[in-house]
Amino acid sequence: MDRRSFLKNSALGGTAAAATTLAAPAYAQGNRTLTMVTSVPDGFAVFDDAAEKMIELVNKMGDGSLTIEKKSAGQLVGAFEVFDAVSSGQADMYHSADYYFGGQHPGYYFFTAVPFGATGGEMASWYYHGGGRELHDELGEIFGLKSFLAGNTGHQPGGWFNKEINSAADLQGLKFRMPGLGGLALGRTGASVQNLPGGEVYQALASGAIDGAEWIGPFADERLGFQEICEFYYTGGMHEPGSALCCATNLDVFNELSGTHQSIIETAAAATHQWSLSQSNYNNGAALERLKAQGVKVLEFSDEIWDAFGEAASGALDEFMDDELFARIRASQEKAVNEVYSWTSVSDDVFTSQRGRVRG
Repeated sequence: MDRRSFLKNSALGGTAAAATTLAAPAYAQGNRTLTMVTSVPDGFAVFDDAAEKMIELVNKMGDGSLTIEKKSAGQLVGAFEVFDAVSSGQADMYHSADYYFGGQHPGYYFFTAVPFGATGGEMASWYYHGGGRELHDELGEIFGLKSFLAGNTGHQPGGWFNKEINSAADLQGLKFRMPGLGGLALGRTGASVQNLPGGEVYQALASGAIDGAEWIGPFADERLGFQEICEFYYTGGMHEPGSALCCATNLDVFNELSGTHQSIIETAAAATHQWSLSQSNYNNGAALERLKAQGVKVLEFSDEIWDAFGEAASGALDEFMDDELFARIRASQEKAVNEVYSWTSVSDDVFTSQRGRVRG
């Protein structure tokens, strides 16, 4: 797909010419400021924390010559409009979860998470050593973007429910918030899937517009207050085993930057990915204990439900196999996951199991 053809044929293409160009980087005595648009409000744990960490690192390493100014969801464009804004040149860069943009190309699902896909560690292994980064570049060139992983939530739980889910039949007609390929898979089980921005999930749950929702994990979910609304929390989820966040810069803007400034963005993104994953893993355990203390019932799905998830996930992934790039990205990630797991299954898994047994 040609980038210019995409812009011309997209809904944005008809308005881009009339829109005020916001992406022209600001200059002050030779210094450069890039505008970053994000998909969540200020203060959202993990998600916005990652954006803030990347901005902090870029601003420090840039030492005044390169800075980023953040515009959170709704301040400049809507939460799900950041991709089009950066691709068209209305903003310089976005920080978001790329699976929100699977409608642009289904290959983007893999650069956040797919059901039964890569854990946080496996995602990093694929991206930095198994060809993932190169495929991200290939996909980004279609839309005029230069993208980097810039955050990872770690494993995301099955979510919050207003009733127990005891069988696959309980998923029928369930109004549930879940984006990405996980949402497409859940829809195949009979659930009514909603794709809501993070800033709208609490109100949708509180009003009864949805019956349940997944977000990020105990640390982030507690800050949003889902425990005030839902009693049941399923900690194991199939949909996002290690969800990456992304910083994407308009490709023309990125190419205009000096080599030093390009390296600063790349280095800051990689550091943010590691920082973010460790933030989630460190804080989730304590947050889960606090949720339990507030009366939240922590549960696990039955094997019957997991089997239903597995069948639905395979069907959702297979829907896009007629797209050659999607097929290549899928094959590449699955190969990397299998190769990494061939070692971790006999090393990490054995060790953590025995550590738990020995320590009691």
